[in-house]
Amino acid sequence: MKQRTPVFVNILIITGLLIVFYYLFVQSYSFLASPYFWGTVVISAILAYIHSAIGDLIENNKFKKLTAEEKSAYLKEKKIPFLKRQYDAAFKKQSETEEKDILIDHGFDGIMELDNQLPKWWLGLFYFGTAFCIVYICAYSFTDFAHPISEYDAEYKEQMAAVTAYNESQPPITIETAVFSEDNIAAGEEIFKSNCVSCHSDGGKGGIGPNLTDNFWKNQPEKKLFKNVFHVVENGVTGTAMQAWGKNGILTGTDIQNVAAYVYHINQELPPITTDKGGAPAYGTEAKWEK
Repeated sequence: MKQRTPVFVNILIITGLLIVFYYLFVQSYSFLASPYFWGTVVISAILAYIHSAIGDLIENNKFKKLTAEEKSAYLKEKKIPFLKRQYDAAFKKQSETEEKDILIDHGFDGIMELDNQLPKWWLGLFYFGTAFCIVYICAYSFTDFAHPISEYDAEYKEQMAAVTAYNESQPPITIETAVFSEDNIAAGEEIFKSNCVSCHSDGGKGGIGPNLTDNFWKNQPEKKLFKNVFHVVENGVTGTAMQAWGKNGILTGTDIQNVAAYVYHINQELPPITTDKGGAPAYGTEAKWEK
């Protein structure tokens, strides 16, 4: 008669499986604070105790039918701690007498074969892996679990919400607080393409509006190029098509800072687009910007 697994081990295994299954469907550990999860654990523990009690009754009936020698061997084995029994079952080698009992009556070239059972730890991992695969496939097929697109969308929304919350908590950018950063150039280029390219053309080479890549400027209210662009974009130029993008509420301080970074980049860090390359002719006076 085989020894049974202690009820506390069964409860630990059931709790571990419940954690795995809950996580597969909830996709976070928030369920650990849910009374429904712990209610499931308690109910499972009660059922495990009931199962153990029924098992004790069956075991007692079977024990009565054993011979005296079988009872003695059973009681002796029962005194061995559970973990030691598991270790022995997984790693202990058979004695020569035990090997003779499981020796298969055929061989080749002096090599004999034993009818060994698979280790319990291997069988346990196999059964657990099989059950896990079934649950995982069901979760993948009928829920959003493990879908990269769904996970990306959720993370993207969280990040954008965090960015929005951060921007809302920051004071608005003004000409006094605006600073040039290479990190803002790409964002500024997108704003330029959406709002400025109709007058200043691709790359700022000029058209209806002046060429922004050369060093000639009609409006120079500021001493530094970056601040000057910020001022002109924010306040516009009276009597021209250049509207006050900031004052009119079309662009925010952050937007203007970004587009000013882009204009500074194409003016100071890239070669100018001259007339022979399709650029508009010089307009205004030559500027001497402070660094």
